[in-house]
Amino acid sequence: MKLESVEIENLRCYQELIKAKIDGLTTFIGKNDIGKSTVLEALEIFFNNDTVKITQGDANIHSGTSLVSITCEFSSLPQTLVLDSGSETSLSEEYLLTKDGNLKVKKVFDCGKKTPTCEVFIVAEHPRASGVNNLLELKEKDLQSIVKKEGIDCPLKGNPIMRKAIWSSTKELDLGIVELPVTKPKEDSKRIWEQIDKYLPLYALFQSDRSSKDSDGEVQDPMKSAIAVAISEVQDDINSIQKRVQSRTEEIANNTHEALKKIDSNLAKDLKPEFTPPTPAKWIGLFSVNLTTDGIPLNKRGSGVRRLILVSFFKAEAERLLTKGNKKSIIYAIEEPETSQHPNNQKILQQSFMELANEVNCQVILTTHSPGFASDLPMEGIRYITINENSKHEIQSGVDVLNEVAEALGITPDSRVKALVCVEGPTDVNALKELSKILHFENNSLPNLATDDRVAFIVLGGGNLKHWVNNNYLKGLGKPEFHIYDADVPSYSESANEVNQRGDGSKGFITLKHEIESYLHTDAIKVAFGVEIEVTDHPNEEGEATPKVFAKAYSSLKGFDGVMGDSKAKMKLSDKAFSEMTVEMIKERDPNGEIEGWLRVIGEAVS
Repeated sequence: MKLESVEIENLRCYQELIKAKIDGLTTFIGKNDIGKSTVLEALEIFFNNDTVKITQGDANIHSGTSLVSITCEFSSLPQTLVLDSGSETSLSEEYLLTKDGNLKVKKVFDCGKKTPTCEVFIVAEHPRASGVNNLLELKEKDLQSIVKKEGIDCPLKGNPIMRKAIWSSTKELDLGIVELPVTKPKEDSKRIWEQIDKYLPLYALFQSDRSSKDSDGEVQDPMKSAIAVAISEVQDDINSIQKRVQSRTEEIANNTHEALKKIDSNLAKDLKPEFTPPTPAKWIGLFSVNLTTDGIPLNKRGSGVRRLILVSFFKAEAERLLTKGNKKSIIYAIEEPETSQHPNNQKILQQSFMELANEVNCQVILTTHSPGFASDLPMEGIRYITINENSKHEIQSGVDVLNEVAEALGITPDSRVKALVCVEGPTDVNALKELSKILHFENNSLPNLATDDRVAFIVLGGGNLKHWVNNNYLKGLGKPEFHIYDADVPSYSESANEVNQRGDGSKGFITLKHEIESYLHTDAIKVAFGVEIEVTDHPNEEGEATPKVFAKAYSSLKGFDGVMGDSKAKMKLSDKAFSEMTVEMIKERDPNGEIEGWLRVIGEAVS
């Protein structure tokens, strides 16, 4: 499952409902005590209620209610669910999805109690018509009664089959938003939630302010996360063990009942064990790992060293997932990862986070105060938390928050910058940096965009590109702009022409090929990923461009369920394939010297 958004209501500073969209790599930015950490901790409470536990004091003190709600919406859902009875069903057949086809789970915590209780709801487009609005709560015999009474032609065995038949025979279901309780003992509604719960992502929170005990803080958390991942990877084995234990338990119960009947047959008609297998959290709690360095406990080392363990963990995890992949979804949430880190280590962290977020079934959520750290992260994932003129919290995203983010973090223009290179997305930045680096080493008159301080990249963001160009937001910086757009969107030509007509030295370019990935060489992709595909200048006969062709081949090689999306494929190619290009490969794929031409124009502007 992939987390699409989180909604928070009445938790600490968030008195009113507030919603944050979650991307592959999401960064929350804002002033101190604005509520950044609360978002990450709300997710910890939702998924685990462990590293951070909800307490009586967590309800907003001004609201007048003790009920706190945390709602998460998910995509990439399981196709089918198998209930205890062996019946197979799906979330769509049970009307448990939103209009967008997502799963929305709401957890409500009652903080009026000494130990807050939790009730879980699925928020979905569900039948509201009388007589068919509570089918998930009915027992088999009740469903059978409805089928017989209405004369519905369907088997009288299998609750999902009967529910589907009843709904299908109903003329008007009156579908609408319903909050369905799923944690109380209400037949299949509870069983379905138990199945869904198994598919929820693992969530690992790493906080900036930690105690220095060897069994806690930065020392224990990476290993705790590693244990959780390891448990998820052997879940099939665990399920097999649990089934054997359940089978053996039932066998013992049956034998006991037979013996009981011989003593007194009137004591009990049956003796059925209620088997409750351990939750994943309980399995994780069975294991612990303590770390030492050269015999010295990590809690005796400095904060910088302890957090360096965190750097190493994420770097190693990114490399592991790149080679092995992961079936269980993982969300890593890290507060202020740049704390106590050398700039070089910050760069390693940034790269590791982007690589992790680029992996199938992996997301990363960050908070930061550092202008330098934030400036190198994907702009589309920035979430700016602020308080508006009505004293209400807001979470903003998109190009319109750039000025607010810059003001909040104290970002100032770099006086060394003489030219701006404007591209659609972060993958274009990586690609151009790698290509320019390779060509610069052969001809040092061409700028190396990866290291040249005179050049700054601006990511305009595909859908917002026209918005940027029309409003000429960067004019106040007084720097010539060089816009390089892919040819895959016809309207970009108009934007490039507008840039060329400014008369201020700015230039707009449209790639001759379909997109920047079309300049890759087959051999570079093979070296980087071990897959061999045909790289074409434009989409092939099936209408598939290079990222889609690569996504299918790579997903097949890794044995993924389904095919990774184009955006993740682009990220992978930009991170790994472009760095494997050589001068010879570039010239073979770009015989017209198009890339060199862009670099030459930029070089003339900064020299």
